[in-house]
Amino acid sequence: MRSSNPVFSRRGFSRDNGYAGFNAAPQAGGAAVGTQGNPYAQPQAGNPYAQNPYAQQDLQHGAPPQAPPAAGRMTLDDVLLRTGTTLGVLIVTAALAWATLPVDDANIGRSYGIAIGAGLIGMVLALVQSFKRKAAPALILAYAAFEGVFLGVVSSVVDNRIASGAAMQAVLGTIAVFLAVLVSYKAGWIRVNRRFVGFVMAAALGFIALMAINLLFAVFGGGDGLGFRSGPLGILFGVIGILLGACFLALDFKQVEDGIAYGAPREEAWLAAFGLTLTLVWIYMEFLRIIAILNSSD
Repeated sequence: MRSSNPVFSRRGFSRDNGYAGFNAAPQAGGAAVGTQGNPYAQPQAGNPYAQNPYAQQDLQHGAPPQAPPAAGRMTLDDVLLRTGTTLGVLIVTAALAWATLPVDDANIGRSYGIAIGAGLIGMVLALVQSFKRKAAPALILAYAAFEGVFLGVVSSVVDNRIASGAAMQAVLGTIAVFLAVLVSYKAGWIRVNRRFVGFVMAAALGFIALMAINLLFAVFGGGDGLGFRSGPLGILFGVIGILLGACFLALDFKQVEDGIAYGAPREEAWLAAFGLTLTLVWIYMEFLRIIAILNSSD
């Protein structure tokens, strides 16, 4: 599967590294479901699990191949541990930035400069990881550290200068979205299939394009650009951004589920942690933006 995020595309359990994706579960005695016209599916003849006796037994009984009980395979505990580690690094650096980079009138310019620099470095690191075929834990943790500095300063500005308690409200909102999507996904209310993926990707590309255009107008024309990130339109697009983030959480959950079911190697858990962190940061920033708009004095 080649999964994507609203901000960056990233390599997941893709055909390039030998792991199945959406609608790629083979049926007994036949090609993979959705093979016709599906760039993610693999025919049984090229099944990367052919050398796996457990997968062959599963295929004969019409079940999707499951990971063999062998060391080195990704588990849910691996994903939880690495996601917790990545988010932990991000939270610690965000707290340090909040505590050590003041945002009063005398220091806000310097703090903003450091935050923007850290944010740009984090973006570059995320892009590098997105185009790598394998997970680089050091790269992912470095991204989390720099992104944490950026989030810490931005959150401090909103919380101290615009809306007291905004950061905690945004955190609670992000947790609520995460739990709601997780419950909905596990209950089968959200079904991640090719149509869902296509819709989410098209919506995300359109959203990002509009935000980029708005940013260009703001940079060269001054003010709020086209107004997509302020006032009533800003609130509307913030809600849309949160909904898109929720959709990408569902894609992340599907990616984790597929990786475990199809026997992805343990290091792939870092990719899952990376993707979940990107999505959660996206949702948090949208919540923070909405809160700032609602409490703005303008």
